[in-house]
Amino acid sequence: MKLQVGVKILIQNNNQQFLFIRRAQAFAGEDVPHWDIPGGRIEPEEPLLEALAREIKEETGLSIDNSPQLQAAQDIFVSHADLHVVRLTYLAHGEGKPKISDEHQEVAWMTQSEALSTSIDPYIREVLEKQKSA
Repeated sequence: MKLQVGVKILIQNNNQQFLFIRRAQAFAGEDVPHWDIPGGRIEPEEPLLEALAREIKEETGLSIDNSPQLQAAQDIFVSHADLHVVRLTYLAHGEGKPKISDEHQEVAWMTQSEALSTSIDPYIREVLEKQKSA
């Protein structure tokens, strides 16, 4: 089984909204592309926070205002790809008008409740639900 490490980030603005981006393509098992948050895989020998900053810039054109705080570490097993992904999800403050990358079709700032009431990535849903109950 192949192992990868991914970094994701919940970017929160002054209005207590989080930045979500809708994927351009649906993943296996999805009827429609889910809403997701910026992030991706780290490159060999690339520090986690540098990878996170790179992914944010590539996917949204934004930079974050403060040091990201780790929120969750998750195991994702993709059996059809013989893949194990360790995903680290961070939280940081950010503002601005994001640009949409070619990997995504739509961008939106949503409150936690709005995000939980829509079609979001199940691993992001798990992180938001834990925040809500904390």
